Amino acid sequence: MTGTRGPGPLLLGVRHHGPGSARAVRAALDATDPRAVLIEGPPEGDALLPLAADEEMRPPVALLAHAVDDPGRAAFWPFAEFSPEWVAIRWALARDVPVRFIDLPAAHSLAMEAEAGTDRDDTAGEPPVPVDPVRVLAETAGYDDPERWWEDVVEHRVPGSDEAAGPLAAFAALGEAMAALREAYGDGGHPRDAVREAYMRIQLRTAQKEFGDDFAVVCGAWHVPALRTRTTLTADRALLKGLPKAKAELTWVPWTHRRLARHSGYGAGIESPGWYEHLFAAPDRPIERWMTKVAGLLRDEDRFVSSAHAIEAVRLAETLAAMRGRPLAGLSETTDAIRAVMCEGSDVPLALVHDRLVVGTTLGEVPDTAPAVPLQRDLTRQQRTLRLKPEADEREIELDLRKDTDAARSRLLHRLRLLGIAWGEPAAGRGSTGTFRESWRLRWEPELYVRVAEAGVWGTTVLSAATARAESDALAATALAEVTALAEHCLLADLPDALPVVMRALADRAALDADVGHLADALPALARTLRYGDVRATDTTALGEVAAGLAERICVGLPPACTGLDTDGAEALRRRIDGVHTATGLLAGAVPAGADGLRQRWRAVLHKLTVRDTVAGVIRGRAARLLLDDGHLDQDAAARLMGLALSPGTPPADAAAWIEGFVGGAAGGGMLLVHDERLLALVDAWLTGVPADTFTDVLPLLRRTFSAYEPGVRRTLGDLVRRGPVPAGVPGAGSPAGAGATAPGFGPVLDAARADAVVPVLRLLLGLDEHPAPTAPAHHDDPHLGETA
Repeated sequence: MTGTRGPGPLLLGVRHHGPGSARAVRAALDATDPRAVLIEGPPEGDALLPLAADEEMRPPVALLAHAVDDPGRAAFWPFAEFSPEWVAIRWALARDVPVRFIDLPAAHSLAMEAEAGTDRDDTAGEPPVPVDPVRVLAETAGYDDPERWWEDVVEHRVPGSDEAAGPLAAFAALGEAMAALREAYGDGGHPRDAVREAYMRIQLRTAQKEFGDDFAVVCGAWHVPALRTRTTLTADRALLKGLPKAKAELTWVPWTHRRLARHSGYGAGIESPGWYEHLFAAPDRPIERWMTKVAGLLRDEDRFVSSAHAIEAVRLAETLAAMRGRPLAGLSETTDAIRAVMCEGSDVPLALVHDRLVVGTTLGEVPDTAPAVPLQRDLTRQQRTLRLKPEADEREIELDLRKDTDAARSRLLHRLRLLGIAWGEPAAGRGSTGTFRESWRLRWEPELYVRVAEAGVWGTTVLSAATARAESDALAATALAEVTALAEHCLLADLPDALPVVMRALADRAALDADVGHLADALPALARTLRYGDVRATDTTALGEVAAGLAERICVGLPPACTGLDTDGAEALRRRIDGVHTATGLLAGAVPAGADGLRQRWRAVLHKLTVRDTVAGVIRGRAARLLLDDGHLDQDAAARLMGLALSPGTPPADAAAWIEGFVGGAAGGGMLLVHDERLLALVDAWLTGVPADTFTDVLPLLRRTFSAYEPGVRRTLGDLVRRGPVPAGVPGAGSPAGAGATAPGFGPVLDAARADAVVPVLRLLLGLDEHPAPTAPAHHDDPHLGETA
C-alpha cells in the first residue's frame, strides 16, 4: 500500500455526509489502493452491500433495520451520494475489493434502545449534552458558525492543494484534533460509544489477520482516537459481555434530503444537503452553476430573473467572500446575494430556494431485488399499477370515483390509512363537492417503510392486512362512535369481508348504548357511509337499518338531554345537533323507506327545542336557524322567536347565547342579518339596551359570534347599523328594499327572470347536471339544497 501514514491500518476519519470528506476519501483510496475497506455500519448489512453497485440504486438511500418481533423498533443508516461511506463502498465494489461493515450489530443496538426506553432512571438527573466536535473546533478557531468553519477548512479546499503534503494530510490533522477533544471531553456525552468502539476494534483485529495492515477504515472522525488506542482483546470482549440481543432484519430503503437535514431530528444531520450535493457533483465553477439553478427555479415560479441577475449575484457573492476573508463564497454569501439580487430583498422567494435547493427534495430509489416484507412488495406493485409514485414533495391529487383507476387509488389510500400508513390525507377539494370526487394530499416519508413493516403482521397484501386490522379494531372497540367510524372506513376502503364483523359489533354497541351524545356522535359517520356505499355500489341495507334506528332514538332522547346544561355542555350538544341535522338529510335520501317520517320527526324535535325555556339559549337559537334554512320556519316566525329571546326579561348572557346559536357558526349567519333588517333591528335594539354592568359579561360571546363573519359582511352590517335599520314592523322591513336609495343594487321585488338566468350556472357549479353513474341515484349531496329528480 502506498501513501504516507503511520503503522497499522489506514484510518480515514470523516464527517458523515460531508462532500469534502467524500472527495478526500476517494483521493486517499486511489492513492493507497487498500486490499479491503471497512465501513462504520451494522455488519448484518454486509449481504446488502453489492446492491449499492446496482444501476437502479440512486442515493439518498438508507439501511433500515427493524426488530422481527417488534417492527416498530427500527433504526436507519442513511447514505447520500456525497457521503464518504457511500463513496468508499462504491470505490470498493467497482474494484472488486472486499468491503464490510464493522459497527455494533443492529441486533444489539435495537435491543439496547428498547432497554433504554423501558429502564430509564428518572432520578438520575438530566442526561449529558452530547459534544458537537465540529462546533468545538469552530469556536476554538474563532468562528461563531460551525458550518462556516467546516466550509472554509474542508469544503473550500482547492482540489490538488494537498499534493505536497499527500492525500492523507487532512485526515492526520483531523485525527489529531479529535484526539485532543477526546482527551478533554471523554466520551463526549455518548456513553454507548465505548461499546461500539470495542466491537470495531475486534473487527479490526479480525481484518488484520486476513489482510495485515493493508486495509482502510472509513468511520466518523470522533472514533479514530479510540480505534488507535491499544487495548487487549479480553478487555474489549468484556465490554460486550451480556449485551441484549434481538433478531433483526435489514434492507435498503429510499431516503430523502429533507430527512438528512439536521432540523428533521437526525443526529448526524447537516444543515444543507442540497448545497452539499451540488458542491460534490459540480465539476467546476460551483457558484456560477448554483446561481444558474436558483435562476431556473425562480423562473419556474414565474419570477422575472434574467441572466444579468445571475451574473450580478455571482459577483456579489464573490465580493462578500473577499470582504469576509473567506477563501471562496459559501452558502451564506450565495444566500445573501440571492436575496439582494434575485429576490429583491424578500425572504419569501428565498424560503423556496432554501426548501427546494439548499435542503432539497430528492427521494432516492432502490432496486426491486432489495429485500422487503411481502406487504411492501404488494404496495410497490399497486403503486406502479395505479401510477402513484411515492414522492418526497407534498402534492394534491383529485380523484373521480367513477373512473376505475381513480376508484382503485382511493381504495388503496383508504386501506393504508386504516393500517396507520399515512401516505395520503384527505383534503378539501378544489373541484366538485359531490360524492364522486375525492381530494388527497400525498407525501412519502422514509419512516413509512417502518409503518409498512409494522402493518405486515396483519397480512401479506394491503387488502388482507386492512381486512384483518378492521376486524380486530371492531372487536376491540369500546365506544359506539369508534365502530361507526370503522364502518365508514370499511366502505371507503372496500373491505367486504370485514364489514360483517364490523356490522355485528355496531349492532351490539348500538343496542347497549343509551347516551344520546354517543348516539349523536355515531350517526354522522353512518350517514356518510351510506352515501359512499351508493357511490361504490355496495349493499348497505343492514347499515341503513341501524342508522334509522339510531336516528329514531336520538329524536326521542334529545329534548330531555338539552336541559340543565352548562355553557360547555350546551356548545358540545349544539355541534352534535348540527351533525345529526346533516345526517338526517343524508339518511332521507339513502333510506327511502320511512324517509318522510324521519324528516318530520326531526323537524318536530327542532320545533320543540325552539320554544322550551329550559333549553340552553345556544341550542334554541341553532334549532330556529336550522328550521329557517330548511324553509320550515318563515321569517315572521323567526323574528318572533328572536324577539322573545331578546326580550328585556331574558338575562343578557342567555340572549347572547341565543344570538350565537342563531347567527353564529352556521354558514351565512351574517348574510341573514344583511338581508333581513327586522332581525338586525332586533339585535341592534337588544344590544343597545344591555345594561353597562353586564355588557362586559356578554362581550366575549358576541365577539366570538361576529368575528367569524367575512370582512365584507362585517363592513356591510356596520354600514346598515350606522344609517339605522328599518324598525321591526315597519312596511318594507325584512327585505333589502327597506334600504331605499342608500342600498344600491336591490330592487323593490324579486326579479324572477334575472334569477332564472343564473340557475343553469348554479346547477353546473354544484354538479347537478353531471351524468351520474348508473349504480347511483341522482341527488344532491347537501340535504339543505332539497331534492331533484
